Amino acid sequence: MTQVVSGRAQFSARWLFLALALAMALVTSAATNDKKMVAARVQFERAVKSRTTLEGTPQQDRTLADYRFAIAAYHRVYLITPQAEEVTPALIAEAELYSEMGRLFDAKYFQSAIETYDFLLKEYPGSHYRGQALYSIGRIQKDDLNQPDVAEATFKDYLKRFPKSERSDEARATLKEISDGRERAKEQAAAAAAAALAAAAEKLPELKGKTVQQRESDNGTPRVLDIKTWNGENAVRIVVTLEDTVAFNAARIASPDRIYVDLHRARITPYIAKKNLDVKEGLLKSVRIAQNKDGVVRVVLDVDGARDYTTYLLANPYRLVIEVRNKPAAMSAKDGTQPEAVGSSAPPAVAAPTAVLGAKNESEKAATKSGANSKSANLTPPTESKPTRDGQRSLTRALGLKISRIVIDAGHGGHDTGTIGPHGLMEKDLCLDVALRLGREIEEKLPNAEVIYTRKDDTFIPLEQRTAIANESKADLFISIHANSSHNEAARGIETYYLNFATSEESMEVAARENALAQGSLHELQDIIKKIARNEKIEESKELASDIQDSLTHRLQLVSQDERNRGVKKAPFVVLIGADMPSVLSEISFISNPSDEKLLKKTDQRQRVADGLYRGIASYLDSLNSLTYNKSKLVSENHAGSGGGTAIVAAERNPK
Repeated sequence: MTQVVSGRAQFSARWLFLALALAMALVTSAATNDKKMVAARVQFERAVKSRTTLEGTPQQDRTLADYRFAIAAYHRVYLITPQAEEVTPALIAEAELYSEMGRLFDAKYFQSAIETYDFLLKEYPGSHYRGQALYSIGRIQKDDLNQPDVAEATFKDYLKRFPKSERSDEARATLKEISDGRERAKEQAAAAAAAALAAAAEKLPELKGKTVQQRESDNGTPRVLDIKTWNGENAVRIVVTLEDTVAFNAARIASPDRIYVDLHRARITPYIAKKNLDVKEGLLKSVRIAQNKDGVVRVVLDVDGARDYTTYLLANPYRLVIEVRNKPAAMSAKDGTQPEAVGSSAPPAVAAPTAVLGAKNESEKAATKSGANSKSANLTPPTESKPTRDGQRSLTRALGLKISRIVIDAGHGGHDTGTIGPHGLMEKDLCLDVALRLGREIEEKLPNAEVIYTRKDDTFIPLEQRTAIANESKADLFISIHANSSHNEAARGIETYYLNFATSEESMEVAARENALAQGSLHELQDIIKKIARNEKIEESKELASDIQDSLTHRLQLVSQDERNRGVKKAPFVVLIGADMPSVLSEISFISNPSDEKLLKKTDQRQRVADGLYRGIASYLDSLNSLTYNKSKLVSENHAGSGGGTAIVAAERNPK
C-alpha cells in the first residue's frame, strides 16, 4: 500500500513539473514574441526613412542599388516575424518600389511587384491591404505591361471581391476604358482596311500616268484616319486621328462665329469624307472636315460665342486635339497666368477687381434703400479689415491684402501611411478624403478662390516639397490636414498648430482704412517688406489657427460633446517651415481613439470635418474683408433657426 501511494505521488510530481515547465516556456515565448514585434516596428520605421531618403533624391540620380537597399529594409520586417502588423504595409512598399524599378530600369521588375502583391494576398487573406494589392496588380498589367485582357480579368475579380471599396468606381471606369479601347481598335482596323481598299480603287486610274516618284509622294502624305467630338454645354473636344505628324495653323472668323484649323501636307480618306459628323446639342453647333485644297485638310467648327480654344498635337497615335471652352482656361498654379491658346483670337479674360465690385454693390444697395443716386452711393466709405483677436492691426490688414489662392495639404500619402487606427483606418486616406471635400466646398462657396492641392491621390510628397508647392504657387493660405495619435486610447479632441516664431505688434489702423480697397494678393507682401514678412506670417497664422480651431471644435461638438477643444498650439512642424503665407496644421481628431476612428470612417463625419475647416477659413477671410459677395452663401445650413450667413460667421468667431 505504501508503494502505491509513493508511486502516485511521484506521478503527480512529474505532471506538476511538466506543467510548470510548459508555463515557463509559454511566458518565455510570449516575451520573445513581444521583443520581435518591437524589433519589427523599429525596422519598419528604418525602412520608411530609407525610402523617404530615396524619393528625396532626384530621379536621374537614383541607382538600382538604392532601390534594392530600400526593398531589403522592408523585407527584413517580414524576416524578423511574419506576425507583425507592419509586415503587410512593408510588402505593399516593396511592391511599389519594384514597380518604380520597372519604370526606371527594366520591365522585368514589374513581375517582381506582382509576385509581392500575390504573396500578400495568399499569406495574409485577412489584411485590409488585400484590395489595394489586387487593384495595383491590375494597374501594372494594364498601364505598364500593356496586357489589357489580363488586366480586365484582374479588375473583374477585384469588383467581385470588393464591390463597395473606395476604388470600385475607378475599377469600373478602367474596365469600360479597356472595353472601349478594344472596340476602338476594331473600328480603326476596319476603317483602315476599308480606307486602304477605297484608296487603292480610287488611285488605280490615276496611277497609270504617274511616275514611281509621284506615287511614292502621294502615299507618303499623312492621312486623316478619324474624327470624334465630345460636345458639352461649356466645353468641346474634337480629336482628329492622323497617320503621322503634320504642321497646322488655327484661326477664328466672325459672322458667323467659326474656328478653323488647317492641316498641311495631309489628306482625308473617302471614309472620312463620307462620315456623318452630326453633333449633339451643346456649345458646338456643327463641325465639317474637307480637303480644302491639294495637301491641306480644313476642320471648321461653328461655335456660338465660345470664350477661347486650344489646339495641340499628341503622339502614339498621332492626333490633333481641339478644345473649345465657354469659360477662360484655368490659371496656371505656378505663375497665375492663363495657358496660351494656340491660334486663339479671343482676348484674354480680365478679372474684375472684386473688392471694388463688392464695395460698389453694397453701396448701390444702400443707395437704392435710401433713395440716393449711385454717384453718392459710391462715396460710401469702404469696409475695412478687422483687428486680430489680440486687437492688433497686422501688416496684412493694414495693406488691405486679399486672399485668392489656397493650398490644401493632405498629410502623409504613398508609403507614408501615417497613423493606422485600431481597426485599420489609415491617416493618409482620411486626410486625402477630407482635403478633397474641403477643396470642393471652397470652390462651391468661394467662387473667387482658387484651390491647389499638394496631392490629389495616394502619392508620397516630401514635407519640404509641400511648402515649396505653396510658395511656387504664390499661395495666400496653406492648410495642412492631419489626424492625431496617442498611446492613450482615450485621448481625443482637436488641435491646430502654427509655427512658434515671434510676432509683430505694430498698430496700423490709419493705413488699414486707406488701403481697404487694395487689390494686392497676400503673396505680394514678401516683395513689399521682406524683412517683416516672416513675423507677419506668424501673426496671421495664429489668427487663422484660432478661427479654424474654434470652428472645427464647435462643428464636431454638435455630434459629440466629448470632443475636447485642445486649443491653438505652437510647434516646429517641418511642413510649415519656410511657407511665405499664413500656414497652419490641423489635427482634426485622434485616429488612435477607437470611438473617433469609428466616426471618421463615416462620410458624414468627414464632411463635418471639412465643413468645420471651411467655416474657420471663411471666418478668417471675413476678418480680412476678403469676402466681397453675399455672405449668406459662406456657411452651409446646419444650425437651428434662421439668420444670415454673416451672423453664423460672427458666431463662429466668438463661440459661446
